[in-house]
Amino acid sequence: MSAAAPDARPSVVVIGGGVAGLTAARDLLVSMPGAQVVLLDASDRVGGKVRREEIGGHLVDVGAEAMLAVRPEALDLVGELADSAEVVTPTTTSARVWSRDGLHPLPRTRIGVPFADSVVAGLLTADEEFRMRAEAEAPEVGDDVSVADYIGGRLGSAVVDRLVEPLLGGVYAGQSSRLSLRATMPAVWAIARARGSLLAPPVVDPQAGTARPPFIGIAGGVGRLAELLAADIEKRGGVIESATIVRGLERTPSGWSVLSGPTTQPRRLEADAVIVAVPPPAASRLLSPISSAAGVALGEIEMASVAVITLAVPRAEVASWQGSGFLVPPVDGRGIKASTFSSAKWGWLAAEGDDTAYLRASVGRAGETASLQRDDADLVALAVREISEAVGAPPLTLIDSHVQRWGGGLPQYTVGHVERIARVAGAVAEVPGLEVAGAAYQGIGLPAVIASAHAAAAATATHLRAVAARARE
Repeated sequence: MSAAAPDARPSVVVIGGGVAGLTAARDLLVSMPGAQVVLLDASDRVGGKVRREEIGGHLVDVGAEAMLAVRPEALDLVGELADSAEVVTPTTTSARVWSRDGLHPLPRTRIGVPFADSVVAGLLTADEEFRMRAEAEAPEVGDDVSVADYIGGRLGSAVVDRLVEPLLGGVYAGQSSRLSLRATMPAVWAIARARGSLLAPPVVDPQAGTARPPFIGIAGGVGRLAELLAADIEKRGGVIESATIVRGLERTPSGWSVLSGPTTQPRRLEADAVIVAVPPPAASRLLSPISSAAGVALGEIEMASVAVITLAVPRAEVASWQGSGFLVPPVDGRGIKASTFSSAKWGWLAAEGDDTAYLRASVGRAGETASLQRDDADLVALAVREISEAVGAPPLTLIDSHVQRWGGGLPQYTVGHVERIARVAGAVAEVPGLEVAGAAYQGIGLPAVIASAHAAAAATATHLRAVAARARE
């Protein structure tokens, strides 16, 4: 693939085959059907942290297993790729918190911050609840502040320890003492800036229609999203190359040169534009020679490693369990940080599994590596032991199990993240034909990742059309 002549087809290399890279590549093929789009991915298969594996005879998600539906990007994309009947909602979202040696209903919260009418008794002691409801006066927050400092100062440390920490830990695998309030909890940040009450319930518009469910999935698993995207890319004439490591980028007089392959057999692809959709450490390495400002800012983003442990067990052993699972506050010193009763949560999985039920547990947080140093067998044993203990059940009988390790998989939105990403965006904007996308930029959930890919693809298409127009003048 070479850079385009005035009447040639425009060419784009997308680096990274996670949902961001796949979405950006597909967007370009949809908006510019004549474009030559090549996606290069270092993994054995595309999808990034969206993946299915066969466990107990069935394909099961071992990465993301749900998508936020309160914003439209994921729902709309799935609607374009699959039949609407394949979009599913959880059978139950009734979660609990395993803390103080018991399971407590998860109160109604705003990302872990309770409302004035939330029931927190048992999860918090009487003194802790009194401290929460006393709600200290709102201070000035400046440009940013950590989640723990702000919410702990307003409502007490117990609210952070027992509610905010486990919820944020599940999403970001981070620590609230370091995570940015502005970046991770924008709704709370808006209240903080207005110096309002954190306990005030959300305002409900009586004219609004029926609210969409907060989460959706795909029949067969969210891992199908990557498979559907890849199939559509290839159907539209795009090229996907897995197990291909990109080692360098260079500007050329007509566009870009992308270096891949082993040092003994280097290969260069020439292109009019490039979209970099890899995690921050890799993006920093690729972009530093092109834009030192972007490289430095991306290099400041820390990454957390996690592992997802999936258990296949006899359905009869878990048939009486209630709810969709539980969260585990780190203050309680357990090994796992959450468990999902997947077959209870997803009707398609319950039907497909028949006499087999699926559970999953997660371990790993930024700065905490001990749990991840255990081998797979130890992690499975830990999950079996602690899930059984939490629900007060006898040890589970294993039909099958799987451990998926996501090393350096989750970018950390630490204090100053919004400003940091603004620096990246400003630096990238100064380089014609270069865009970035992924979980580091607009949010860590799939809808935000998809939104970042849409933006990168749209900007790339605009650039390519402008270049073509100038060439015709």
